[in-house]
Parts: sequence; C-alpha cells; structure tokens
Amino acid sequence: MQPPVLFQLDRQTIGWHGGTVLDDLSLSIRRGEKVAIVGKSGSGKTTLLRALYRQSPQSIAFCEQAPGLVPTLSAFHNIYMGQLDQHPVAYNLLNLFYPLKKEIAKVAPLASVLGLSDKLSTAAERLSGGQQQRVALGRTIFQNKSVFIGDEPVSAVDEVQAEDLLAYVVNTHETVVLALHHIEQALKYCHRIIGIKDGKVALDAATEGLTPDTLRQLYEGESQPSQLKDNYVTNAGFKALC
Repeated sequence: MQPPVLFQLDRQTIGWHGGTVLDDLSLSIRRGEKVAIVGKSGSGKTTLLRALYRQSPQSIAFCEQAPGLVPTLSAFHNIYMGQLDQHPVAYNLLNLFYPLKKEIAKVAPLASVLGLSDKLSTAAERLSGGQQQRVALGRTIFQNKSVFIGDEPVSAVDEVQAEDLLAYVVNTHETVVLALHHIEQALKYCHRIIGIKDGKVALDAATEGLTPDTLRQLYEGESQPSQLKDNYVTNAGFKALC
C-alpha cells in the first residue's frame, strides 16, 4: 500500500501579484517523499512551494528565502521562535528577557549542527548573510514538524556546509520538498525531481537515472533525451522540454 498523498494539485492555475505564474498544474506528493523543485529563477518554484504550504500550514515547517529574523534579537531567540506556539505567552516573555537554561539546552545541539554555537548570544543584525540564513533554517527545524518545505534554504552557505545541512534536513524530516538551484544537490539528496519550465511541470521523474545534464535542459532549453523517459515523466512534461 502506498503512503497517503500529502499534497495534491489538479489542473490548477496559480498566480502571484495578479498574474498567472503556473498554469494547468497537476502533481501529487506522498508522505515520505524527498522532492526537489528545480527550474530557472522566476519559473514559479517559490509560487509552487507556497501553494503546497497553504494546503496544510499547521503541519509544515516552511523555510522561506528571506530569513525574516528579528534583527535586534539574538540568534538563540530567533531559533527559539520556532517553538513560540508551544508555550504560554508569559513563558515566552520570561525567556525573552531572561533566557532559560532549559531552552538554551534545547537549542544548543541544533546550533552546533548549524555551526552557530559561538553566535547564540549575537544579535541577528550583526551576523553575516550566511549566518542569518542558518539561523532561519534553525528556526524552521526547531519547529519539529514532520514535513519540511525549503525555498533555497542553503543558498548563502558554503558548499561543504550546505551539503551537511541538506543531509540533516532530509534525515530529520519524514517528508521534504526543496526548491534548489544547485542541481547536483537536488540529485544527491532527493528521490524525485520536479522541473518547472514556462509555467508548467516539464519534468517529474525519479532521481535514479537522471543526470545533471538532464536537469540543465530546464535552464538551457535543450531537448529532453528520449532515452531518459520513464514512468515518472509526464507527456506534457516532455512536450514542454522539447
């Protein structure tokens, strides 16, 4: 028996700021899948992720491109915000003014994974761009949700650390959907690739058998090699690529 479907889009048109971004879009994602969304900048990856998130916001940890940190608060407090809804307001206010050892101890192991152990007391506005992105990622992971959606969650991090963090996200969440520009990372850490081109799903395939050159066609407009067709690739997808 297949796992249940978590996300379902059936011939939907999805817009942003009054315009159509994705047209006649159909796809489903099941529990336990690790999916990468790839495509050119402006192709609609972020729009797609937001559409998926809106289907079940309470059960999803969503790491958006913009860190959205509170600049004057410490890295610790910004990460802790991932669990604000799990405590009474009075408890959160107490922890704001007098960081509790219990909560620091909960954040510390994750801060170590993020390479931020020595930055927990530093205000977010004093962190580098890469550090701020790692804090935002930590805040999302700290929500302890089984479903993780990430919009380029490690784009500002060096490649070695990005690999470690992607591996951590994939290993600690049951279902993962990531928009990635780094196609080698998409192939390495995800089991399924959804390629977006010209506002449509141009490729929907299992990672096994795909190559970086295959995915580059989504960016360069080259024809899709026929020998890579499989049960996961839709007819509409191949028409869009060719």
